Amino acid sequence: MPAALRLGPLLRYVDWETGTSATVWVEADRPCEAEVRCADGAGGTARTWRVAGHHYALVTVTGLRPGSETAYGVFLDGARVWPLPGSLFPESTIRTPAGSEGAAGPLRVTFGSCRWAAPPPEAGRHGFLHLSGTPGADDPDDPRDPPVLDGSPDAAGPVADPAGPDALDTLASALARGGTGEPRPDVLLLLGDQVYADKTSAAMRRWIARRRPLTEPPGPQVADYEEYTHLYYESWLDPEIRWLLSTVPSLMIFDDHDVIDDWNTSAAWVTEMRAKPWWRERVLGGLMSYWVHQHLGNLSPAELAADKLYQAVSRGGEGWDGTEDGEDAEDAYAPLGGPDGTAALREFAVRADADPAAARWSYRRDFGRVRLLVVDSRATRVLEEGGRAMLDAAEADWLRAQALDAPGSYDHLLIGTSLPWLLPPAVHDAEAWDAALCAGERGARWARLGERMRRRADLEHWAAFPASFEALTALIAEVGSGPAAPATIAVLSGDVHHSYIAEPEWPEPADPAAPGRFPESGRHVRSHVAQFTCSPVHNSAPAALRLAFRFGWSGAGRWLGRAMARHGRTGRPVIGWRRTGGPWFGNQLMTLTLRGRSARLRLDQARPEKCLTVAHEAVYGTADRVPYPLASPPASGIPAVPGTGAGDGSSHGSDEGQAQ
Repeated sequence: MPAALRLGPLLRYVDWETGTSATVWVEADRPCEAEVRCADGAGGTARTWRVAGHHYALVTVTGLRPGSETAYGVFLDGARVWPLPGSLFPESTIRTPAGSEGAAGPLRVTFGSCRWAAPPPEAGRHGFLHLSGTPGADDPDDPRDPPVLDGSPDAAGPVADPAGPDALDTLASALARGGTGEPRPDVLLLLGDQVYADKTSAAMRRWIARRRPLTEPPGPQVADYEEYTHLYYESWLDPEIRWLLSTVPSLMIFDDHDVIDDWNTSAAWVTEMRAKPWWRERVLGGLMSYWVHQHLGNLSPAELAADKLYQAVSRGGEGWDGTEDGEDAEDAYAPLGGPDGTAALREFAVRADADPAAARWSYRRDFGRVRLLVVDSRATRVLEEGGRAMLDAAEADWLRAQALDAPGSYDHLLIGTSLPWLLPPAVHDAEAWDAALCAGERGARWARLGERMRRRADLEHWAAFPASFEALTALIAEVGSGPAAPATIAVLSGDVHHSYIAEPEWPEPADPAAPGRFPESGRHVRSHVAQFTCSPVHNSAPAALRLAFRFGWSGAGRWLGRAMARHGRTGRPVIGWRRTGGPWFGNQLMTLTLRGRSARLRLDQARPEKCLTVAHEAVYGTADRVPYPLASPPASGIPAVPGTGAGDGSSHGSDEGQAQ
């Protein structure tokens, strides 16, 4: 039988320096040669490599023309497998920038986080995806057959989606029919929870039940690499999503649900999880599948060529010793051979789980005069009480070096992190208070209570790592100061199942009231700094959660936060901040359009009629320190706020709203 396309293609990397190359990721159903052929003559080939019985290829496409858009097809062993026969979608294309001459052109970054492919049954749904296996499969009970999203209802019949319309699916539909009214994004940035290993759909649970009893741990949750692959099938075989990912370059980073809820929330949590007999395969499967499906595509061809693990896995494990240049030879693994790269990748995952310094998931992309730094805020944490940090020393040094590299060479700095830096004031104070309790500020009894609250309430954002919060704040202030400061610094985040905009209030130079703990508090920040939080893409926010988030921004919430700060002896935050937009609820995506030294933000919300509506739009830059709304029609059920069209101006850290 000829090779078939099991998953993909995903257009991942497009070169913004020369505009001549790109990478395309595919999964085939057997070993083969994968080829990408472009209508303009560009192309590339790669042999598949194997992990756990699955066959993947990451094809580097060369010969592209700068400033062009060309259709492409995928061929396996010479047979065309993409576009799919009879497809009603437009041709998949690769669009390249104009190279160095077009470096100052506009860049459109669409971002968001938290996407259920299908809500779990407890969300009020009984499965809308029919698990039928690969079309024409001889054995429908073969657990290797991926679920096919053919739109067939299950026995209960079609049920309205309790999570509402999928924003990514809606974007794909709108782009396919040319109905967005906006140009296509240049890059799609997915900021975590691309898959939910701990909240599986009814269709996924039926498939898992064919492999193992759901009555045994981890029950309906994902157990291993094979089950992770089916999460990606469920998510990326959706016809609209599949087409979108084939034609819009994508960048990704994980958050907790890509592995498990509250992943790496504390040292006590890690100890407890490692004692569970099923955890080892779960975390190794999560890291391995993330590396294959998400991480590799974040890298450029040059980075892939220098990546020892990728070179070893793609060569069947040949040459992998588990070390990087400069490490002691006595720490090296013995060379791992074998017919595929499974052993090498598994050894890497073992090391990455045991020692965060063994892996770097963060990455940098330069788009002309826009620099994007995507930060791993999950796997490189330091969790020991008394020294907790969101990023370990090596990761923090990397972030600092990348942000400060070649000052003046970029006009916009984007920092992507799955977790918000600036939270609703009451939530920030609650997390800082809880961190102090867990560290023993109020004794052992309060420390035990603090650990329980940390897990139950997900108190694990930047505010829960006070030293890291201050370090990130200081780095942003340093980058945004001086004559070479970029026009804007934007922190892009998700996770919290609502969207909002927050802006820091920097101390004025030589301000005697500036918090003394803030490094170089007299520094004048010239850049326009803002945090844009966008979540979810397709998930839910129950009424109680919405009320809690609104309370977090309220005056009563700030009062409660100050009381918690006093009890925990946390002191005042190193800066103040204001909410200048939101909160917005629903399934949504944000888009930043960066041109010259200005930035335009647009928030689009998905509607049941399969369209996106603009809920907010504003421009940022150095000319105007406060965003001015261009068009801010109130979303359904969200009244416009008098005066700004964006927010109520609620602040944190000012004289009126600081924790004491």
